[in-house]
Amino acid sequence: MNRAPTCSENPGELLTQAVIEDPHSFFKQARQASSVSRVGETGVHLVSTWESIVEVLGREQDFSANLTGVLFRDPEGQPTTFDLPATDGTQVIATADDPDHAIHRKVAKPRLSDREISRLEPLIRAWTKEALSPWLIKGGGDFVPLAEIIPAQVIGHLLGLPAGDVEHHRTWAMMGGEILAGDINQDGMQSLVIETARMANYLGEHLEKAKNHQKSSDDLTLLNTLADGVEEGLLSTSAATGIAIVMFGAGGESTSALIGSAVRTLAENPSLADQLRREPETIPRFIEETLRLEPPFKFHYRAVQRECELDGYALFPGDRLMLLWASANRDPEIFEDPDEFRLDRKHPKHHMSFGRGMHFCIGSQLARLEGRIVVEEILKQTHHIGLNPQTPPEYARSIFIRRHESLPIVID
Repeated sequence: MNRAPTCSENPGELLTQAVIEDPHSFFKQARQASSVSRVGETGVHLVSTWESIVEVLGREQDFSANLTGVLFRDPEGQPTTFDLPATDGTQVIATADDPDHAIHRKVAKPRLSDREISRLEPLIRAWTKEALSPWLIKGGGDFVPLAEIIPAQVIGHLLGLPAGDVEHHRTWAMMGGEILAGDINQDGMQSLVIETARMANYLGEHLEKAKNHQKSSDDLTLLNTLADGVEEGLLSTSAATGIAIVMFGAGGESTSALIGSAVRTLAENPSLADQLRREPETIPRFIEETLRLEPPFKFHYRAVQRECELDGYALFPGDRLMLLWASANRDPEIFEDPDEFRLDRKHPKHHMSFGRGMHFCIGSQLARLEGRIVVEEILKQTHHIGLNPQTPPEYARSIFIRRHESLPIVID
């Protein structure tokens, strides 16, 4: 079997600011050249077509969801990898394989069922209105703080954490993808380790408190159900804490990214915003198309478990795959006019922005709900929304998350 071709003549191109600002041109080039391509000599392979990603997801014996290492940029701007230790507190939910993965979902899913999520709508709408009010009064401004605070409030409430700690929750939610960003130096890694330990201690304390809850309560939190999982022997304490940590990033940072992308799309397409004001019933379709074109997570890793092949290319234990959701979502073999924003797609939810298969995002309905409510409330209370021509938006420097660092908006 042959080795896969390299994804670029410059191995570090994937990690450049140009690709962070516009990943889609790079992914298109990689996808057109080969369904599988190497990132230099790192052992990391990009998987860029819909069909090939589906194949990987169906071969759990060959490809593990465990996060065993990450790609990052060295001081010379070249790609290298950083190995991560495997513990039962880090290999949880999205990074766990069965049978652990199935147990984690079984414990957490009742608090994230469609019924439970729908009950949150009045509360999320009230928080959204409260957050938007001062921003609307002053005619807009940077939308990023709003895109961050609303999901942080929601995930804190879902876990059952004190509302007064929301700024801590916001900080922890937004740092969820830093280790995957590809641009973290030694000092940054040390700071991340310290802050993650602080978050783990905080969540561990609240997990202990949750063990004493009344089991007959009608207002159980996710920490309550995780505590029950520990008491019943389904989870270790470290796994329960790890699941709570993942919920911050998955429920906070990714939803913030979705909300930011939705607001930017409205600002860049005034006629589309006008259409949604006239036809608010199409806002759910708008959210799905935003997800397809700008998935909050651009990829997830898989670890190669044994010598095998993918699309005729050799893979070996220790190699890693980056499943490029953002590329698959624009695969012309799957989507007509893949780079166009269209509200009339026959199957609007047919995308990979929440993953696919057994690891499909457990909080997808919550993210959709938050995105819909924010868009509805902005459109109700504005006649026009646009980008600030004096200050262009900026994306967070990350190969992983498609989140804005700043998003200056003007409204009237």
